[in-house]
Amino acid sequence: MSDARLMQCDLHVHSRHSGAATVPLLRHLVRECYSEPAEVYATARARGMDLVTLTDHDTIVGGLELAGAPDTFLSEEVTCVVPGGRELHLGVFDITEAQHEGLQARRRDLEALFAYAAEERIPVCVNHPFSALTGRREESDLPLAFGGATLIETRNGMMSARSNDQARVAGRRAGLDACGGSDAHTLASVARAFTCVSAGSRAEFLAGLRAGRTIPAGRSGSYARLTADVASLSISAFRDQARRAADGEAGDAVRLLALLALAPLLPLLPLVTAATYADEQVFAWRFGRRFSRTPARPRRQPPLFRPPAGAAVQ
Repeated sequence: MSDARLMQCDLHVHSRHSGAATVPLLRHLVRECYSEPAEVYATARARGMDLVTLTDHDTIVGGLELAGAPDTFLSEEVTCVVPGGRELHLGVFDITEAQHEGLQARRRDLEALFAYAAEERIPVCVNHPFSALTGRREESDLPLAFGGATLIETRNGMMSARSNDQARVAGRRAGLDACGGSDAHTLASVARAFTCVSAGSRAEFLAGLRAGRTIPAGRSGSYARLTADVASLSISAFRDQARRAADGEAGDAVRLLALLALAPLLPLLPLVTAATYADEQVFAWRFGRRFSRTPARPRRQPPLFRPPAGAAVQ
């Protein structure tokens, strides 16, 4: 490995292609993200990321917009359905268009998805495992995910330190290698958390990612960060619907009126996010406590280099 250094990449970041919000009341009014792929790319590079990838929900459309740049690679966040209809989110990295289709075809069969990913040598990361925002889950769901993944997200820039710590402990016991990503849905949060790999090129970074030579770094989330991002998304939703209504797009005037009807509730936003943040803390504590007592499995390989200051190590 020549000219090796700690290369950095945010392995969990969204663009406007992530689709509609999953909250039942708002899914017809608000998107998950309003950031253009080019804006995400420029922001990540300006904040020190050597490589850029998008992990939009179940699509690589945004990633293909950046595909011409030599410092990018295709990724996505796959929404996997487990028995009982519950969901888990898996980050998959350095994929092709054909592999995207293969993963999406198997997202309702976790065992088949893991087998396909292993055959294709696709790195698979269990994202925010101790977050309630992807829905309630049974105790058996996470071991199912841990058994087939190669990585676990232990530094998520939107999750609390408690949630990230629980993921770190569970990942160590499951023998998974740790990585990090901002989980940014706004430009303000891009590159808040990221992954380091000792490498001298894009190819070496991706080889290190596949080998698990990864170090999560950056900051965990907070109540203030959550509130700021939700407020930013709310403002973006109003602006987007106003633009669409002005352009005469069908149905958007109605959506704009619906958003305006909800505007008087905006002062309550800090209370809503406080309740959400508290619920996340309780969920992480309850499920994390169960996994902290599971037998540990050996790591796939020892770390080959020392982390930078402030990085988290499994």
